[in-house]
Amino acid sequence: MSSLPAVLVIYNIPRVRERMSDGIGLCAESEAGVLKELEAVTAALERLGVPARGCGIHRLEDLPAVLAAACEPVVFNLVEDLDGPPGDAAMVPALCRTFSKACTGGDSRCISLSSDKWLSKAALAALGVPCPQAVLIPPGAAIGNLLPPGPLIVKPVSRDASEGIDAGSVCQSRGEEFLRAVRRVHEQFRQPAMVEQYIDGREINVALLQQGQQLRVLPLAEIDFSAFPPNRPRIAGYQAKWVEDSFEYRNTPRVIPARIQEPQAHRIRQTVQDAWQAVGCTDYARVDCRLDQQGNVFVLEVNANPDISPGAGFAAALNAGEISYDEFIRIVISNAAARLEPVSASGAAATSPRANGQGASCPAEWKIRWSQPGDSQEILRFLDASGFFRPDELAIAREVLEEALAKGPCGHYQSFTAELDRRAVGWVCYGPTPCTVGTFDIYWLGVTPDLQGRGLGKALVSHAETLIAESGGRLAIVETSGRKTYDPTRGFYSRMGYRQAANIPNFYAPQDDKVVYIKHLGRT
Repeated sequence: MSSLPAVLVIYNIPRVRERMSDGIGLCAESEAGVLKELEAVTAALERLGVPARGCGIHRLEDLPAVLAAACEPVVFNLVEDLDGPPGDAAMVPALCRTFSKACTGGDSRCISLSSDKWLSKAALAALGVPCPQAVLIPPGAAIGNLLPPGPLIVKPVSRDASEGIDAGSVCQSRGEEFLRAVRRVHEQFRQPAMVEQYIDGREINVALLQQGQQLRVLPLAEIDFSAFPPNRPRIAGYQAKWVEDSFEYRNTPRVIPARIQEPQAHRIRQTVQDAWQAVGCTDYARVDCRLDQQGNVFVLEVNANPDISPGAGFAAALNAGEISYDEFIRIVISNAAARLEPVSASGAAATSPRANGQGASCPAEWKIRWSQPGDSQEILRFLDASGFFRPDELAIAREVLEEALAKGPCGHYQSFTAELDRRAVGWVCYGPTPCTVGTFDIYWLGVTPDLQGRGLGKALVSHAETLIAESGGRLAIVETSGRKTYDPTRGFYSRMGYRQAANIPNFYAPQDDKVVYIKHLGRT
């Protein structure tokens, strides 16, 4: 039996055209490709002796219940697209973290960047990684005069697998063919069109694999366009990747290793490693590049969740690098397992609202997870037992908790429970502050009396701060009472790095001030 932990393989269930009632274009071949990945990954895990099972989801809202019921500590993330807003698939790693599970591949920030061509271009440019010039044209927006020079290529900004890209995407002029390509993206995908300078040259795909703390660049691959006639754009569009009876599919063989002189190959390897760093990739990724006629390297795309089915380019690079598919899966699972960190407050000083500064370490067996309906009674019990809250305040806590449980991750209130021996022993609830950008309120924090002073409060607040930061939050706000009874609470937040920003006299009641604490979370 393998020493690797059990694995839950999460994938998006391919959609069928009949379910696309809103008319948005669907690329059926690439949608179904995830099933080949699922088959390959689960088969490799079986050969490795790793307990594993697959679970498909349609929507992000399906995932919390799946993770709450799953005993597997590692999730192999094959989710590429979901029903709902374009950014939903990127939230899968964050939800896995919420349920204390390690997730393969990039985190939510990384997936968000790599799945949006405009955002990833900004991240690459920020680190000086060379990219083709581009502009973004949202639906309904006027096309200005700031278009890139030379021939142009028009792409959907947040689709992968070359969806929406074919010969008609490459435009030699700014005339009707160009306007038609932009309209097609707007109408078919209902998203902005990214208009990019077309680099007419060699296309190089580079697979990267993280092995522990080392990053390995696998042999470079080149797409051979030599069979293309002069009037056909040399691009690896949708048909070249997915439509097997098309001219493009039959005439775009992969040459691996690519025939490139070592000085230029070295520049490519350095560039793709910089791109990996810029987007924040983890475990594995593929970087697509172009070489212009002078041999300059341009990064077209960083795919943090590339196709890893046996017939795809990543598997070909593994083979060229003399890494078996099973070994690749073992490396990825080992990486994820190394990121499994038990929730612990080891060494933490007393940090709950009742702490006296002499607390012992918290038991290693408790964990923080998404709140569940069965937690409600126990949470309200220990809030009442704390002696801090009036009956009307407890009624509000009940309402907040009920709303959080009803709406889950899609709601305003984000609610998390610390569990020990299947019993709720702590609670934290936060949410975005209305009419602000990147500001969040930590609304509620409570710890059962028998665990107060043992670091659980600190771990709950730290957990909330991490998730706030991952979702783009820059500022955490805590409002508490100025009464003497709340001295330990205010001291707790001070030790957590919060500073007092305001004091509103007699806010809650006569002689009961509101004290506001703030903490910057690394963003401005």
